[in-house]
Amino acid sequence: MGEIDNEDIFNIIEEDKKTEIPQIMPFLPMRDVVIFIDMLLPLFIGRQASIKAIDEAMAMDKFIFLVTQKEPNIENPKTDNLSRIGTVSKILRILKLPDGSMKILVQGIAKGKVIKFFKSKASYRVNIEILPEESVKEITLEIKALMKNVRESCEKILSLKGDFNTDIGFILENISEPGKLADLVSSNLRLKVEESQKLLEIISPVERLKKVNEFLSREVELSMVQAKIQSDVKEEISKNQKDYFLREQVRAIYKELGEADDKFEEVEEYKRQIKRAKMPKEAEKEAIKQLKRFEKMHPESAECSIVRTYLDWLVELPWSKFTKDIIDIKKSKNILDKDHYGLDKIKDRILEYLSVRKLNPKSKGPILCFVGPPGVGKTSLGKSIARSMNRKFVRVSLGGIRDEAEIRGHRRTYVGALPGRLLQGLKQCKSNNPVFMMDEIDKIGTDFRGDPSSALLEVLDPEQNFSFSDHYLNLPFDLSKVMFILTANLTDTIPFALIDRMEIVNLSGYTEEEKQHIATKYLLPRQIKENGLKKNQFSITDKALLEIINKYTSEAGLRNLEREIGKLCRKVARKIAENEKGPFNITPSNLSKFLGVPKFFPEMDKERSQIGRVTGLAWTSVGGEVLYIEASLMPGKGELILTGQLGEVMQESGRAAVSYARSNLRKFKLKQNCLENVDIHIHVPSGATPKDGPSAGIAMATALVSVLTRKPVKNDIAMTGEITLRGRVLPIGGLKEKCLGALREGISTVIIPKKNEKDISELPENVKSKIKFITVKHINQVLKTSLEEKVKK
Repeated sequence: MGEIDNEDIFNIIEEDKKTEIPQIMPFLPMRDVVIFIDMLLPLFIGRQASIKAIDEAMAMDKFIFLVTQKEPNIENPKTDNLSRIGTVSKILRILKLPDGSMKILVQGIAKGKVIKFFKSKASYRVNIEILPEESVKEITLEIKALMKNVRESCEKILSLKGDFNTDIGFILENISEPGKLADLVSSNLRLKVEESQKLLEIISPVERLKKVNEFLSREVELSMVQAKIQSDVKEEISKNQKDYFLREQVRAIYKELGEADDKFEEVEEYKRQIKRAKMPKEAEKEAIKQLKRFEKMHPESAECSIVRTYLDWLVELPWSKFTKDIIDIKKSKNILDKDHYGLDKIKDRILEYLSVRKLNPKSKGPILCFVGPPGVGKTSLGKSIARSMNRKFVRVSLGGIRDEAEIRGHRRTYVGALPGRLLQGLKQCKSNNPVFMMDEIDKIGTDFRGDPSSALLEVLDPEQNFSFSDHYLNLPFDLSKVMFILTANLTDTIPFALIDRMEIVNLSGYTEEEKQHIATKYLLPRQIKENGLKKNQFSITDKALLEIINKYTSEAGLRNLEREIGKLCRKVARKIAENEKGPFNITPSNLSKFLGVPKFFPEMDKERSQIGRVTGLAWTSVGGEVLYIEASLMPGKGELILTGQLGEVMQESGRAAVSYARSNLRKFKLKQNCLENVDIHIHVPSGATPKDGPSAGIAMATALVSVLTRKPVKNDIAMTGEITLRGRVLPIGGLKEKCLGALREGISTVIIPKKNEKDISELPENVKSKIKFITVKHINQVLKTSLEEKVKK
């Protein structure tokens, strides 16, 4: 395409103005540009339909209608994707390129409005209506001021960019018509296609100039900000940091334009998250400090990923997020009754706690610790408390942990460092006041890595945990709003300092009737549903259920009972799957067909009483159990043999029992030297199980006296209590658990220390009605009650 000088352009324009514009002409869809009147614009033409439209226009009078596409990405636009107002243009020059495309130079002549689109085989055509420019009858003072403002804005923008010269100023000053000034400025502003199209569609010259003035004001402000950015960056960055300066300049430009690269966007997102997190001032200060470090780091550096992980933890922890407590005592009682049967004392204690929280939400309540055998509902009680308070529930198992960092977290210098389980749980539940349950606190270990139980002292102390410091965060975090609930099977292995911070709530276990009720109301429906059965397909009688409880399980809780019921349901499910017809009713007579032979039989021979065999009672981590103690005499040297894997406390009880018997031989009408040539052997069966505790003394003494006097011990009596050298009977603990163990073995009479008489009132009514309690102060009362007369030969 040849060069076009100013004189040629002027002649062409004047000639076109005299030429009559046709109403029907070819039209050209424009992808990303809008042409204004008197504007010269080079265009590259590549679409075949557009090339044909150009050829047709050149063959006629060189007029072509330029209209802008609404969606520039569409290759073959339809009429609904084209603007209705465009520009009638004249093709001034054309240059065909080797690849079949062409380059043309066009100049805007007039505005037009599309009346109708035509599409022929050869090209696009359009029927238009010319939109004449409204004339300005008088240049008022307001219009003059507007035109002056537009000229000054243009000069200011060009000056800021360093492009202003006197020729440009001369051109602007010599344009006296508002419409032409608006079109000239519009054609040189870098506007979006939508904004340019809106300007084109404004017919009034004055209104169009006002709109141009608005866009110019925005451009002036943007240019000033850009100049300020360049100035600020140059002042802050030294000359020998050219590369860094360029990066900062680009970043600052992106910031002012509302755009960003990946790293910059990540930093901005962290800033927003820090603001939303509403951290304490100390934490927010540290977060901003780490964010500034992160911003200066190279994305590929190892330190960058460590800081990023730290920032993620800071912004995701619930510093200020919490759930609103909704404490309705009646509703909470209904929830506890619905979820758990029995456990009245525990429920009362929980409701008392909630009542205090309702009256004084800021009170620092005690840390509750549920102690009881497995399967009695400790964890589910915690869930019910959370549900009744409208709080979130978090459970963490502490069994077997030996590293203090599990509680306090690892320091960030370690590879793969993380906060402790407390903060992990809070992050997971997204609340700073959940019900936080720590299971198996009695099974925490200790080794060279520290003592986790000592770390818990700060966590569980209401006077200290408002500023709990995790090694990873190295910032104080407020744990005072968290409701901590702990669980354990025994308190023996929990350090005293930790017990001192907790209120122990004992869950003893369930009686036979309670198990039957729970199985009927909760366990059976749940297992029927989980195994895909329907209620009318499966049923079990009360007697069969009792037989499962007594002969197929022997536990304080309910886990094995639910497993056995689940086993029944699976057997029935298989029969139904094999197309056997139901319904299936489980009775004592057909129970063994489903569950096999019974697993548990009472060890005690109830047909007759035996010499030297006593039924004791023990309290273990799985509940109360019956403990059989046997004594025997044999020729020897007067030694004492204790077997059955007894602990030190039980061994001392055995020695105390022997000492009492030796010192009271005359009371039993025995010779003083009768034990000199005899060895005493006291044995507790089930030798593979370790046994210990201070409650087997009277049972060992009774077994020994039974052997010495040849008097059998009554087979329907169990006993528990410690003995002194003077024969006094000392109180014991775990009475409820031991009584439940006795009931499971069918024992109806229990001898207990006199000082434990007060504990009988705490037992369930069905336990008190089935067991006859005999309270004793001295071993003589035990012997008188439990020993029968000598066996007749």
